[in-house]
Amino acid sequence: MKGKLAVLLVAATSAFGAAALAPSVEAVALAPAAYAKSCSGAYVDAALPWGHKCLRSGQYCKIDGDRSYHRYRYHCHSSSRDSRGDYHLTR
Repeated sequence: MKGKLAVLLVAATSAFGAAALAPSVEAVALAPAAYAKSCSGAYVDAALPWGHKCLRSGQYCKIDGDRSYHRYRYHCHSSSRDSRGDYHLTR
């Protein structure tokens, strides 16, 4: 009796351990959908630290995120400030 209980305990422990290590089906299914969003031909697809964005010259930008924009060959420098104080992307 103790032998059967020990085998059952080992089997249950290994089943739960395998389930904890395996990636969930939902996580695998949702991962590609995050990158499925695409931009039209005039824009550049960008995966920025604060989310996905379609970039184009003249759009509003975050001056603190200038290094992230450089990856896509855009700039958001203080020289791109307009009369209202907003910053815009430049090439």
